[in-house]
Amino acid sequence: MIIIGLTGSIGMGKSTAAKMLGEMGIPCHDSDATVHELMGVGGKAVAAIGALCPAALQKDAQGQEFIDRKTLGAQFFADPSLKSQVEGILFPLVRESSDAFVAEKKKAGVRAVVLDIPLLFEVGRDKDVDVTIVVSAPKEVQRERVLARGTTQERLDAVLKSQLPDAEKRARATYVVETHKGFDDTRTQLAGIVQKLLLPPKAPPPKFCL
Repeated sequence: MIIIGLTGSIGMGKSTAAKMLGEMGIPCHDSDATVHELMGVGGKAVAAIGALCPAALQKDAQGQEFIDRKTLGAQFFADPSLKSQVEGILFPLVRESSDAFVAEKKKAGVRAVVLDIPLLFEVGRDKDVDVTIVVSAPKEVQRERVLARGTTQERLDAVLKSQLPDAEKRARATYVVETHKGFDDTRTQLAGIVQKLLLPPKAPPPKFCL
């Protein structure tokens, strides 16, 4: 089974690429979605993160506890060391989830899977995959996309500081997918990569004995 690591900086189109790969029949493990689960009602990380940051520990209408991500994010600005402590709780749990996902798909005979990991290179998860795909776009396109979501320039700058520069990600990638030319073009690039990865290897030419 081929394990594909998918990554890219904020606003580069990673979620769209993951969705397209899923439509091509390649199962995808979404690290961001896993983090939401871990910090949501009944999540494995709620108690530990709540102990670190009580202000972020909230209750829903039924009295069940969860972590409020906005409050937690605001606390990161007030106490930068808190971010690394929270990541120390979340990252092993995300890895546990993705490992279980890979094992399940491998057992089912799936030929390829995608691990969608925003900090793939930053946390060394590129060592856990066979190939990497980095989605990329010009800086002005990235900025326009992110600000259009309602994110502030300050928040964008903070996120970019926590991630490897796009140029470095591109340099380390097995494949780079440009996402600023439209959905159809992005889909075509991804389909070409999938075809390369899943085509059976060419048989060596037959040997003839004289």
